[in-house]
Amino acid sequence: KDVQKEREPHVYLSKEEVKEKIQSYNSSVTDKLKMTLNANGIYTGFIKVQMELCRPITVQSSQSQQGRCAPSRQETAFYLPDGCVNTLHISSTNTVREVIEALLKKFFVADNPAKFALYKRCHKEDQVYTCKLSDREHPLYLRLVAGPKTEMLSFVLREHETGEVMWEAFSIPELQNFLRILDKEENDQLQLLKNRYAAYRGKLEEALRGLLKPG
Repeated sequence: KDVQKEREPHVYLSKEEVKEKIQSYNSSVTDKLKMTLNANGIYTGFIKVQMELCRPITVQSSQSQQGRCAPSRQETAFYLPDGCVNTLHISSTNTVREVIEALLKKFFVADNPAKFALYKRCHKEDQVYTCKLSDREHPLYLRLVAGPKTEMLSFVLREHETGEVMWEAFSIPELQNFLRILDKEENDQLQLLKNRYAAYRGKLEEALRGLLKPG
């Protein structure tokens, strides 16, 4: 169930309260992804983000990532597999917008970060609720308050747009990549259809030969 609800108030914790929560958090961690409290009160830790993208992403090639001599960028568009989960190491000061940018940069995604939004998914009363986070919220704080169990809270990256696709927001290379992907999918489906009918034709011809044999 996707919901757009009032933002939960950010409760400002004292340094001692943060320390206690981090100790409690670390004692419950089972995957070794613990949090660390620094002397300045800022804490660091890990969050896992599930990628739920309906459209292909555009990834820069290794040559275009260097970007020193070649003015033209080499980009490739492809669909991410379902259930893809990525882990990020962030601090308590990092905002949702910074997390999205870091996640895209980590995998050399060339798409505009404004096309994406981060959602939180939580379980309440045997129901699953998904809520879009504002750009100013702090994912690591939410992770600390909820605890390490992903059943209580998980993060999901989705396309920012809802409803009708805003194709004008995409660049020409991105649109060209989309067309190439559609052409490939169309050709693959056409070849499968041809193979299916060729096999069916072969079986019919074999049956006819059997019926036409003398005796």
